[in-house]
Amino acid sequence: MGGAPARKLMAAGDLTVTGSLVIPEAELQETFVRASGPGGQNVNKVATAVELRLNAKACDAIPADMFARLRRISGSRMTKHGEIVIRAERFRTQERNRDDARERMLELLKRAAMPPRKRKATRPTRASKEQRLQSKARRGRVKALRRSPADD
Repeated sequence: MGGAPARKLMAAGDLTVTGSLVIPEAELQETFVRASGPGGQNVNKVATAVELRLNAKACDAIPADMFARLRRISGSRMTKHGEIVIRAERFRTQERNRDDARERMLELLKRAAMPPRKRKATRPTRASKEQRLQSKARRGRVKALRRSPADD
């Protein structure tokens, strides 16, 4: 039984982002379109590319703070109406492109689900202050050497 190793396919259904956050299957909309790129003779006949959409603005599962982070990190993948569009056309088959689109959507949602860490206020060390002053003094000496000599 040789051949290529079996690739794990994600099951269609709900997207589990975190333990408490699940995006229902009904919120996701898939459309299959013709893809550019690999596909050989099939490229002009078969709709293998996948466009996965999630209306994040209308999705009840996504809290407001997560939506704000999602808007910031999704960039051009989010429309002005708050809909995330992921287009997958890396592979020749519809199934692999579908899995790829779901994985990418899940990664995006996971990134947005994690709140950013709060910055702890710190003070510069004495050594870093001294190093800064020394570099300023060194820079001042270099600039002083560039000046034309004073006429006495």
